[in-house]
Amino acid sequence: METWDNTATANPIAPLESLRGSPVLPQITANTDVEAVSAWLAEYQESPQTWKCYRREAERLLLWLTTQRLTLDQVNRDVLRHFEAFLADPQPSAQWVGPTKPRHHPQWRPFRGGLSAASRRQSLIILQGLFSWLVEAGWVRHNPFRLMRDKSRRLNNQTPRIERYLERELWEWLWQWLNQPVAGQGERAIYESARRRFIFGFAYLLAPRLSEMADARMGDFQQSEGRWWWSVVGKGNKVARIPLPADMQNCLIEWRLALGLTGLPTHHDDAPVIRALDKQRSVGHNQLYRLIRDTFKEAADTLQAADGNSAHIAALRKATPHWLRHTSITHQAQAGISLRHLADSARHSRLDTTARYLHNEAIEWHHEQQRHQIMPRSPQDNIETL
Repeated sequence: METWDNTATANPIAPLESLRGSPVLPQITANTDVEAVSAWLAEYQESPQTWKCYRREAERLLLWLTTQRLTLDQVNRDVLRHFEAFLADPQPSAQWVGPTKPRHHPQWRPFRGGLSAASRRQSLIILQGLFSWLVEAGWVRHNPFRLMRDKSRRLNNQTPRIERYLERELWEWLWQWLNQPVAGQGERAIYESARRRFIFGFAYLLAPRLSEMADARMGDFQQSEGRWWWSVVGKGNKVARIPLPADMQNCLIEWRLALGLTGLPTHHDDAPVIRALDKQRSVGHNQLYRLIRDTFKEAADTLQAADGNSAHIAALRKATPHWLRHTSITHQAQAGISLRHLADSARHSRLDTTARYLHNEAIEWHHEQQRHQIMPRSPQDNIETL
């Protein structure tokens, strides 16, 4: 696992290699907590995005344990409770919180801010899996998560419905805003406008994950028996083939014209789909993340200046790239795409994961609830005289 050195900022967080565990008949080759966690992470090396996410949460824990002069084997229920509070408010802030920087930059910090309840839950879910593995590996003697009295509630990652998405009205406004003509602003501005329009169209029409967009190649769009498909290797190295809607084909053709290309891609074209300003190089995951986030913020500023809906403005300011995937799947469900095909397009292994995007039952419930009234609205209704 990568380590970092914050000595240049006088940060008291020590390098991770200094941590040592208390092995109990270990079944892995490790001499330190870091090496033990690295062995755990190696189990996920075939899933780069999962590996990156798990590394982040494990590093946060190990760094915090360093400041507490504790090892993984010394984590008990009380320590876990304090760590959970720390995730909500990492203090001192100057030591733990900072802007996005490369990992070995002197100003790199483990947090962008305190974690939300959902993010804390996700962190604990990951760390629960880590400790279960470490117990089996003989590196720690117990799993402190087993002592959580309300574990089933607090570590249940299946929320009733997906809430982090753009409502239809807001999406339609955003798409119109993205399609505003760029007049007299130069070639670069026109190119950047076309690029972000394609990125948002791609995200909305095919529901890709951020990494899948950044890694997409032109040759991934393929024709078979007269129909166009997108071939993607997704989470867990699962290979899928997603039908291309006509609007996606149009978006792709428009984007290729902005790149100086014509028509739809050829089968063996290995060039990146989303490209940098030179129209040749690909964009990295972090660069794409920032591009989408900056677009959301700019859209929020525009809507606020126009005295728009305050809830829509707040949603745009909170939105992350993954909101586009949620928005796509939710709107596909609302358009009447069957649950089975929706699950295939989203590449969900469980139908109940896809079912969280179905809001129709809530809408029907809300409609029926309107029958419940303080007083009947029709004057013809019979009202008993008191």
